[in-house]
Amino acid sequence: TGKTPMVLWLAERLIADGHRPAILTRGYRGEAPRNDGGLPGSDEVALLRVRLGARAQLGVGKDRYASGRTLERHGAKWFILDDGFQHLALHRDADIVMLDASDPFGGGELLPCGWLREPLAALQRASVVVIMRSEHAPAVESLVRRNTPAPMFYAQAALQAVLRAPALTIEWPLPDRAAARVFAFCGVGNPRAFFDDLRRWGFSVAGERSFRDHHRYSPADLAALERAAEAAGADAMICTEKDVFNLRDAGTGRLPVYACRIGLKIAEDAKFWDAVRS
Repeated sequence: TGKTPMVLWLAERLIADGHRPAILTRGYRGEAPRNDGGLPGSDEVALLRVRLGARAQLGVGKDRYASGRTLERHGAKWFILDDGFQHLALHRDADIVMLDASDPFGGGELLPCGWLREPLAALQRASVVVIMRSEHAPAVESLVRRNTPAPMFYAQAALQAVLRAPALTIEWPLPDRAAARVFAFCGVGNPRAFFDDLRRWGFSVAGERSFRDHHRYSPADLAALERAAEAAGADAMICTEKDVFNLRDAGTGRLPVYACRIGLKIAEDAKFWDAVRS
């Protein structure tokens, strides 16, 4: 939960400290071919590239050790491994584990019966634990503390901007979006969290529809979304920034589509950064 915003937060923090971090990511199903616009085929990789530009290096592919060695030869000294808690072949200096307070352990069962990749005892490898979507979750803290003494912090998704898709260069003015009704859609791991966040950020949500994570939208998908949005009385459609990179082949429709640029707001962020560095 919140892995990509955390990667961005860490990268921005290292950049602020004068470093040029390298991000090692498998990409969705490995690296996909680049599209005609030069962006990577993986939505998460494309998002990282758009947000960070040349300020960070990206190593994309299944063999993250090989990617890291290549970037090391080009001067990289700080590496962020995206979604790598189980990637035990690589040495790491800090492991950050993120939990969703609303469903921290997916029912407590391992795959394929539940969502856990490892038993809770694996938390003993954590250097830092971040609890998302809450400011205080004593029950989650208690379960975590049974398995690790690692310091715990809280974080929330923060809305940074609302941008017109697909270019993501024009911001939707606050007075206009405050007066509009939106139809929300997304293809992310936790769609309910996004829909709840929209309401927390003050949007008037007329309707919503979710797709599986990394869903590539077709022209038929967009047409169906528009019909549902118009039937709900929406003035515009809204999605996550990651979804925009999966809308490339869907074309354009009658209703405007806006994307939420989301960051991470970490409580006691200075202490969090000290914990990671130590």
